[in-house]
Amino acid sequence: MVDNSFDLVVIGSGPGGYVAAIRAAQLGLKVACVDKRGKAGGTCLNVGCIPSKALLQSSEKYYEAKYHLAEHGVKVDTVTLELEAMLGRKDDVVKGLNQGVSLLLKKNKVEEIHGTARLLGTGKVKVNDSDAERVLSTKNILIATGSEPMPLQGVVVDEHNVVSSSGALSLSKVPEHLVVIGAGYIGLEMASVWRRLGAEVTVVEFLDRITPNMDAETSSVLQQSLEKQGIKFRLRTRVVGTAQRDSETIVSLEAKNGSRVEEIGCEVVLLAIGRQPFTTGLGLEEVGVRVNARGFIEVDDKFETSVSRIFAIGDVIPGPMLAHKAEEEAVVAVEMMVGQSGHVNYRCIPSVIYTAPEVASVGFSEEELKESGIGYRSGKFPFLANSRARSSGLDQAGFVKILVDEKVDTIVGAHIIGPDAGTLIAELTLAMEFSASAEDVARTCHAHPTLNEAIKEAALAACSQPIHF
Repeated sequence: MVDNSFDLVVIGSGPGGYVAAIRAAQLGLKVACVDKRGKAGGTCLNVGCIPSKALLQSSEKYYEAKYHLAEHGVKVDTVTLELEAMLGRKDDVVKGLNQGVSLLLKKNKVEEIHGTARLLGTGKVKVNDSDAERVLSTKNILIATGSEPMPLQGVVVDEHNVVSSSGALSLSKVPEHLVVIGAGYIGLEMASVWRRLGAEVTVVEFLDRITPNMDAETSSVLQQSLEKQGIKFRLRTRVVGTAQRDSETIVSLEAKNGSRVEEIGCEVVLLAIGRQPFTTGLGLEEVGVRVNARGFIEVDDKFETSVSRIFAIGDVIPGPMLAHKAEEEAVVAVEMMVGQSGHVNYRCIPSVIYTAPEVASVGFSEEELKESGIGYRSGKFPFLANSRARSSGLDQAGFVKILVDEKVDTIVGAHIIGPDAGTLIAELTLAMEFSASAEDVARTCHAHPTLNEAIKEAALAACSQPIHF
């Protein structure tokens, strides 16, 4: 007989959901993890973070072999793209990690249930799949259903001529011309993939700069680097619609001030203007779970919703839509659920854009510090002066920038653009988590020659003691 009684039912098996399920099981709870996809990992693993990074890595290798290996004395007469094999590798990576997450759930005695979940009130979750219906009884419910691509009026996604971020991962051929709507991290990463593989790429952005939430100086350097790679940008431009004309997809554009309207033709359009919380079909309104005007579930400092013992984490609640943010919330939410204490320091959640060069940041930007009236000092060090970047032939266009509170010298923000920025940012995130000063980092011995020395040098610069620049 099937046991339908649990201490916790987690809805969603993405980075937030499966981490919450595993941590709850470690704490002694009987846990079920429900997901409608039929395989674990959520958007991140299946059609988001992981497959996009696989394609970014593969396309970068192709681009390097075609244009840059000769600089190292490696002569390659012919470089041929086998897109089907590249996409197949991406799918194999995803499949292997799917199996890994399911194995982790099984090892921790979490019951993995495939089906569509709907709340029936406190302590009840109905799950429908193609064959049957189950009603689960539970002491606690945790909603971790993630997000979905945000729509745009006048643009209809058919995953053929007009694609979402999911469709952009599986194009059957390299488009002659790809138009990307939105200059955020998803749009820029996919633009990079298909540009490296040979597509003409135009990125259209309504605002006056790319990555509008990023430190402005870093954003400017990133745009210059991407333009050198051949990506074209149309800023301060609104997309008012798309249409099919013969074999072309026509994108209608309007200047931000409405002064002109024009059309550009392309083969494929990628809509990547952002994401929105996915709560469709959960029955939130019927059970009384409050959402805000933007559709995010409202929670308190224990991640509990307006309904007792129903919790929510990740992309469905306010805050940055990042997989690692969801993971942190997952652990803290479950630990507080069983009476432990905890908190998430949202100022110490890094963000990364996996273009080339990579971009990573944590904490305040210079613009935020100025707006808040916080006095600060800035220390910066370019990768052009870093011996490891130079000797390895890595992209040297960027820098490490550290922002410190001028009164107490604690690090309040960090921004890196350059090789392996997503890995390098961890040192500065840890420094901020422990309220380290710029001097603490500057006086920490860093191995030579490494990219990390750029962090030490930026910290020295923030202390007005630069050595190598």
